[in-house]
Amino acid sequence: AFNYSSRSRWGCQITDNGLYQISLAKCVSNLTSVSLWGMTGITDKGVVQLITRANSLKHLNIGGTFITDESLSAIAHSCPHLKSIVLWSCRHVTESGLFVLVNKCRKLGSINVWGTRVPLDCFIGLLTIRPALQIKPQGLLLN
Repeated sequence: AFNYSSRSRWGCQITDNGLYQISLAKCVSNLTSVSLWGMTGITDKGVVQLITRANSLKHLNIGGTFITDESLSAIAHSCPHLKSIVLWSCRHVTESGLFVLVNKCRKLGSINVWGTRVPLDCFIGLLTIRPALQIKPQGLLLN
């Protein structure tokens, strides 16, 4: 039997249309882990379409993409079971999007924000909301 709970397409150049097609699959609601790492051909439009149907996600890697707070808002509202997220080098993500994500995703325990353009004082605020949150890279831990 093939395990559909986790899908990684590292190195593939999927577009928003590809994410839309994937979002139509019946198994999408059962996915617990998705990696869209480095897929520069996707935007918020495709990510939002996929995420709103993948509400069992526990682990999400969208590092190296051009997503914005629009995607973070969709994740925050659609993924109540999210435990970890990689936002490595997501340079269009802001402090506002991170606060929405951490406030809504109550099971979130780990967030990788290396290479984002978010000011350091934002991370102090995130730790105020969720003291046990692991903010990676470790050098950003301020407590």
